[in-house]
Amino acid sequence: MSEAFRILERLRAGEPLAPEDLQAAVAGAADGSWADSQLGALLMGVAIRGLDPGAAVGLTRAMVDSGERWALGEEVPGLGDKHSTGGVGDKVSLVLGPLLAACGRPVVMLAGRGLGHTGGTADKLETVPGLSLAISRRRALELLAETGLAVGVATDAIAPADRRLYALRDVTATIRSLPLVVASILSKKIATGASALALDVKVGSGAFFPELARARELARRLVDTAQELGLPATALLTDMSQPLGRWAGHAVEVEEALACLGGEGPPDLLELTLRLAEELAALTGAPVTREELAAAIGSGRARERFELWAERQGAEVAWLARPVSPRAPVEVFVRSPREGVLAAIDTERLGLLLAEAGGGRARPEDAIDPAVALRTDARLGDAVEAGQPLARFRLRREDPSLERRAAACFTVAGAGQAPPLVHERVA
Repeated sequence: MSEAFRILERLRAGEPLAPEDLQAAVAGAADGSWADSQLGALLMGVAIRGLDPGAAVGLTRAMVDSGERWALGEEVPGLGDKHSTGGVGDKVSLVLGPLLAACGRPVVMLAGRGLGHTGGTADKLETVPGLSLAISRRRALELLAETGLAVGVATDAIAPADRRLYALRDVTATIRSLPLVVASILSKKIATGASALALDVKVGSGAFFPELARARELARRLVDTAQELGLPATALLTDMSQPLGRWAGHAVEVEEALACLGGEGPPDLLELTLRLAEELAALTGAPVTREELAAAIGSGRARERFELWAERQGAEVAWLARPVSPRAPVEVFVRSPREGVLAAIDTERLGLLLAEAGGGRARPEDAIDPAVALRTDARLGDAVEAGQPLARFRLRREDPSLERRAAACFTVAGAGQAPPLVHERVA
């Protein structure tokens, strides 16, 4: 009888898994000694039965230990990291990194890919001509020394077990298991080795966990597990009941982030970036004031820092001097059916329609069209007139079906109000 069989038998019987059980399973995922069927059974068992806090910490530690540990914070004092659970139009990372770096607070981030209704920071940055996100530990340290900022995608050697487990979670309907989410997020963050982590946990119709109580539980588990493993962390529960900023789509989000760095971005994007920047800087032991952040934007230093960093990671200088994002040629409007107040948006469905049109991916292997985009013209709580544009898509071709389905994502009623941008802080 194999070790995998004995572990799965105990899990099926409802017995708690010991740290060595989880270490064996994670090692089996990393070295290929566990079959996909065995790992799928493990994931389903964890999703159904859960893990107690100690076991969840053990799972995360085992995933970290399955690969390299960069320990960048040991060589770069006060190094911060930031992670978002994702949504539609969430481009905060593109603004926060250069902004803090311009204020002398170094930042490192291993960016992720988009899937389903959520966009990925890595995919967005790769719309910048020439920019490469393939970095090693040595290259990350060089970038931090030169620019105060390093952004890349996780190498095969960083938490290698997570790559295989995540792919299996996607096909076994275990993506939304809290202990599996926590271990996946934190394994890469802890392996990178920043000194502190600010977490942006989304709440609302476009969030991974839409309900406030569930999002709060995720935030608490993330913070507690990170702290237990030696990474100081705090989390903000922030709104994703409507797209963040005005644009969603890969190239246009880079353009909007650059506008924000130049002081011309949408108010919600700027405010959330400032809140998270303050949170992260304080956590690293080098607090930053609103005045410092505003001065970095107003003086042009924040925008210049993005350009310096992007050039060091291969971006074409000519593009940086005149960044113009592509737009698909067909503009399709979603209009208000009546006079009233914009009361609700099905943000997840809206993001899925954007992905269906080419602006995202349903499967990891799907290609993305960076020119497909969505702009929201009305915000929750706004008074609207009949026929007024609520949103508009930029598409490659006319699509009446998408237009009808997008219209169903917006609810115009007699009353409604804007939700808070930040619901809670978990520390």
